Amino acid sequence: MASDGRMTVRDATLELLRAHGMTTVFGNPGSTELPMFRDFPSDFRYILGLQECVVIGMADGFAQATRKPTLVNLHSAAGVGHALGNIFTAWKNRTPLVVTAGQQARSILPYDPFLFAQDATLFPKPYVKWAIEPARAEDVPAAIARAIHIALQPPCGPTFVSIPVDDWDRLCDPVEIRRLGHARPGDPALLDEAALALAQADRPAFVVGAGVALDQGWDAVIALAERHEARVFVSPHSPRNSFPEDHRLFAGHLPAFREPIVKMLGGHDLILLLGAPLFTYHAEGFGPHLPEGAKAWQIVDDPDQAAWAPTGTAIVGTLKASIEHLLAGPSPRPRAVLAPLPRAEPLPADGPLTDGYLMQRIAALRPADSKLVEEAPSSRGPMQKYLPTTRPDEFYTCASGGLGHGLPASVGVALGTPGVKTIALIGDGSAMYAIQALWSAAQLDVDLAVIIVNNSRYEALINFGRSFGLQETVGTKLPDIDFVGVAQSLGMPGERVETTGALDSALEALFAAKGPRLLEVMVD
Repeated sequence: MASDGRMTVRDATLELLRAHGMTTVFGNPGSTELPMFRDFPSDFRYILGLQECVVIGMADGFAQATRKPTLVNLHSAAGVGHALGNIFTAWKNRTPLVVTAGQQARSILPYDPFLFAQDATLFPKPYVKWAIEPARAEDVPAAIARAIHIALQPPCGPTFVSIPVDDWDRLCDPVEIRRLGHARPGDPALLDEAALALAQADRPAFVVGAGVALDQGWDAVIALAERHEARVFVSPHSPRNSFPEDHRLFAGHLPAFREPIVKMLGGHDLILLLGAPLFTYHAEGFGPHLPEGAKAWQIVDDPDQAAWAPTGTAIVGTLKASIEHLLAGPSPRPRAVLAPLPRAEPLPADGPLTDGYLMQRIAALRPADSKLVEEAPSSRGPMQKYLPTTRPDEFYTCASGGLGHGLPASVGVALGTPGVKTIALIGDGSAMYAIQALWSAAQLDVDLAVIIVNNSRYEALINFGRSFGLQETVGTKLPDIDFVGVAQSLGMPGERVETTGALDSALEALFAAKGPRLLEVMVD
């Protein structure tokens, strides 16, 4: 520290990060980032990813698992470019990441230097909440402080700060450490109207989305559903679990298509959407968005989702506080106690080794407190059918639909939840987008069980092609990938299973082992 109380930009930034508990840094550094790490303090740790999409994916999983903002360190334009797919996913996941990227020295920026970023703040937009390249070196710590606060404001999301390489050794004033609170229920008058409408409805139904999980509204939404005898559906493509799927009121997962949604919600006169859009569609649809006679009430923390909802009344506010407001509302009219809906019949052990049978055996054998991270799009239906999630913060997946997030995210979740087994369910096609994450898992020795669901093709794309009348979808076959060999080459032990008879013993060994391990399951 200088005699006038000033300190280097680097020291001021590290002090700021330490105060926010952001001492785990994910990155893949380049030349323009190196001065940040001079005399890197011993209470910080740097998590290296071998490709920038892996870096963002790991940070995303870690931030979600720990519920803390997380710092990411990327290399100027090239590194940010590699990372953009998973920055998009972090945006959709509402993950509070602070992404920093190097920039060339200010003195040579007018000369179009090697490895600089032109229009650095525009490059990651629109998939960051805020982006800046500070006008002066002295402004860097304050910019990072602002990026942290904006990343944490509901709806959470990534922010971006571009930092010239020669800024780190400049002197600046220390940054005041501040806290911002975000507990704000929605409009009380509208919430009172919603509570009254809910109490007077004949057959209410809830649609829950990731917003409930992100705001820790698990217990509150269970209590509200039980008070009103409401069936509970999961929003299409929800990336988190927000309601126990073994509960008698659980009604299933809505598909991402308009007409089937209306059919599944048929018979309900009030649809209460909690932390979910109305609705996420994957293909063109026609007709109404809700069943005839049904009214929609929506509570979200995202004003954009509220603005584009095609029907109903929307309330913007934090989920947990708003649900608790509804719980204090009028008593509901008498309703019959609803029985559980029929569950899927068990698949026989003497049948083919399908992804459904695999999910069924994972459900039977996995540790009770284990976490699930999924990126196996064609197996999502069987997973939802045979592998229910029953505890809060148990399930994580990709909200964007982009591949290459799940495998590194599982490393981040495992790193953020030490002492708990993390299970990654990854399709063979998905795995190859970010296979370098296996190296990071091995180096970190995280307790991670990677299950590769291998059907040797992009099955989800083939299925979707049929909706366009395609009898054969080109570019979808993935033969001759040896995932066990790849894992072993990156430092992770692995095993392959091809029959139902060998599956249980392989899963038992996988779940009993400590540290990272891969199981490749060849499914029919």
